[in-house]
Amino acid sequence: MIIKILLNYIFGYIRISIEGYYIERFINICRKNKLTIWNLKRDKNVKLELNIGIRDLKKVAKIAKQTQCKLKIIKRRGIPFIFNKYKKRKIFFFFLIFIVILLGISSNFVWNIDIIEENQETIENIRQDIQECGLAVGKMKSKINTKEVINKIRLQRDDIAWIGIELKGTNAIVRIVKSTSKPEIINEEDYCSIVSDKQGIITKINAQNGTIAAKVGDTVNVGTPLINGWMEGKYTGIRYVHARGEIEAKVWYSENKLIPYNTTERTETGNIENKYRIKINNFEINFSKRLSKFKIYDTIDTENKFKIFSDFYLPISLVKTTNKEIVEENKKYTQKEAKDIGIKELEEKLESQIQDKEKIVNKIINTYEKEDGIEINLIYEVLENIGTNEKIVF
Repeated sequence: MIIKILLNYIFGYIRISIEGYYIERFINICRKNKLTIWNLKRDKNVKLELNIGIRDLKKVAKIAKQTQCKLKIIKRRGIPFIFNKYKKRKIFFFFLIFIVILLGISSNFVWNIDIIEENQETIENIRQDIQECGLAVGKMKSKINTKEVINKIRLQRDDIAWIGIELKGTNAIVRIVKSTSKPEIINEEDYCSIVSDKQGIITKINAQNGTIAAKVGDTVNVGTPLINGWMEGKYTGIRYVHARGEIEAKVWYSENKLIPYNTTERTETGNIENKYRIKINNFEINFSKRLSKFKIYDTIDTENKFKIFSDFYLPISLVKTTNKEIVEENKKYTQKEAKDIGIKELEEKLESQIQDKEKIVNKIINTYEKEDGIEINLIYEVLENIGTNEKIVF
């Protein structure tokens, strides 16, 4: 049905109105004769509007006469009527030919790059790296070797597990899977020790297999042995094992921040202004003055590229610049106010790093007075299980 409608647009179609008491009979005869009719709109009970192909007009007129209905042409649509309307306008046809040629040439280039990251994980500077490796907007598709681009990116970056590039129309679709660093997996049969993966003070240590290398109260750093992967017997001597155990330690989370007594606070007023410009590849046409009417403002640029089909982009885009008015207010804090603000900000930052807040056993606040403000150091002491396996290498 869609193909028939498209063909009717190419060859021309008309919108007609049928008026009479036998409209249902008219529709049934049209469908029986396999005539393509669409966009039917009933007006009251005796009037109907619909579209038909120009080639079916005579047949429809005959059916209308047969069903005692009055036929009236409302609109004419399609390419033949457009050509007929502008046949005396040579400039229009030259412009049309120019557009067709331009589209044909443009189809050989890449005008948009879509980067699709799995799980919406952000990969920093990936667009810049892709362009430097040979996939850039405005480059001919025939000169883009997707396999070569993929290999260069894989060699250049170790945070990408998989990357695929597909050229569709004038659009390059880049799909990326971010790699995650995984700890070395040590099999149960391998000999290993348990070493500290955090700095802290041991509060509890139990060995189920292996020899305890630290005691309660010891301060350990990253890499300090906690349970050695061997056991020594009086008669058996040293034998190596896969160390197992439970180690709990008091670890520290700390953050610092300087809160000035005199500061400038920025707030949005809610007033905005939008400016537009057309961007043709690297050439820009502004439709408004560059200067903003606001004294202080933040700017957000949004670029929308023109496309004919889902993957046929043009080297033309509309750039919308939104300016948001900002009011700056000078604020003066007392020492107590600055301290309270700083502590609150640091608490939020630290608590976002701690998985189990119930394990926080102590909070230490250190303040240092400066000439222009107060520096705050906040420390959380947290009870956590520590330790990671380290393979024994002979």
